[in-house]
Amino acid sequence: MCRRSHTSVAPVLFLLSLSVLSAAEPITIGSRRELFVDDYLVARLTGSANLVVQQPTPGEVVLVTDKPWEGSSCLYFTIFQDGELYRMYYRGLQVTDGRPAHREVVCYAESRDGLKWMRPELQIVEFNGSKKNNIVWDGLGSHNFTPFIDHNPACRPEAKYKALGRGQRTPDGKPGSIHQLFAFQSPDGIRWSLMRDEPVLTQGSFDSQNVAFWDPKRDCYVAFYRDSLGGFRAIRTATSHNFLDWDEPRFLGYRGAARQHLYTNAIQRYDRAPHLLIGFPTRFLPRNRFPDRPDWTEPILIAGRDGRSFRLWQDPIIPANTSATSGNRSNYVSWGLLQVPGQTNEYSLYAAEDRRTGTSMRLRRYSYRTDGFVSVSARNSAGEVLTKPLTFSGNRLVVNYSAKRNGSLRVEISDALGRPCPGYELDNCRVTCGDEIDRVIAWNNTADVGSLAGQPRRLRFVLNNADLYSFQFLSEE
Repeated sequence: MCRRSHTSVAPVLFLLSLSVLSAAEPITIGSRRELFVDDYLVARLTGSANLVVQQPTPGEVVLVTDKPWEGSSCLYFTIFQDGELYRMYYRGLQVTDGRPAHREVVCYAESRDGLKWMRPELQIVEFNGSKKNNIVWDGLGSHNFTPFIDHNPACRPEAKYKALGRGQRTPDGKPGSIHQLFAFQSPDGIRWSLMRDEPVLTQGSFDSQNVAFWDPKRDCYVAFYRDSLGGFRAIRTATSHNFLDWDEPRFLGYRGAARQHLYTNAIQRYDRAPHLLIGFPTRFLPRNRFPDRPDWTEPILIAGRDGRSFRLWQDPIIPANTSATSGNRSNYVSWGLLQVPGQTNEYSLYAAEDRRTGTSMRLRRYSYRTDGFVSVSARNSAGEVLTKPLTFSGNRLVVNYSAKRNGSLRVEISDALGRPCPGYELDNCRVTCGDEIDRVIAWNNTADVGSLAGQPRRLRFVLNNADLYSFQFLSEE
């Protein structure tokens, strides 16, 4: 039986009524890493503790779209790692005086480090009489061609890479006026072909970056794409077992926000916690709502677990407060997070800027701290977060945290009723200082929590001038 401890940090503030505590069903987390990108595990925040969405740090410009077949309206960047190679796809388009100066094409670049990108001469598509360019596709689907590596174990070699792209075609094969999504495949990521002559998704607007990928958790393909709902730009989702036949699409639901314009969603699985979906949709703020400025776009963060319901964070991750990011559609976020060589403590995110301001635009790299999308933050005074009852496996508790000068982090483990477990009281926890991605928590002379595994437990994190990003239970010798 666990007993109460007597600590100096007012534990009574964290004790819920016994009836509520005993009624709560424990959440099984096993040994998976948990981030605070939603409030799924949070029972209570007290003191100065608050959930704070983080902004990535701007870095270098990695690409300037200054080729004749590119231009000032290159959008819908898709970036992913493929072995030791990083691949990038994007739309090439120049718009002058509000009109396209040439046809839309799909461009390709590659990199070994995520920083220096090369545009190879592929000799595939002719542009202005020459094939000396980095174009991999044009025609149907070029407006927003969005590829991915198919990790379906049953994927055929000729379809190792797949993509969705918007097109307009009537049943007789002629160009039409209705937007539809078509499916594409490639054996090497360079040479592409249609998987089917007919569209695979027809219920939607699709005039945005529409993403799809294999979801091992649900054992199917999932798509997230642009549509409209009640006069607002909106995101729908659908699933498929063969990438060709899709079920009835549904609109995403959000927690923590009123209805607003959202599209270009950039939803993806986070590889360090693949049960979590994170996205960086574009929020559109039309000029009729803000008369003192033009149309405004800014990326925000959403996070979810089931693919349909998401926590929406209101603060933009890249504020539209500079000349490069304040233009309409100037700061769309790319689809894809990269961990570049030598940067194990950060993830790279890319965003477009200076759209439609000349004959080219730029793609800038931003960096996130690993797991650092949202933190439990307690600044200048003590704050605490208490988890809901959970069960774990493993014998070590590892945290990702940052404590500022004179800051600290301590942890208490209790039973489901909030009674601290002997030896794991707050007073016995070694004060944790510094800034680490993976720090093992210890109590007195032990870090072993194996005896507490498999039973409902609560974690009480006490922070002072510190941020907590994630935690995980691991098995170590």
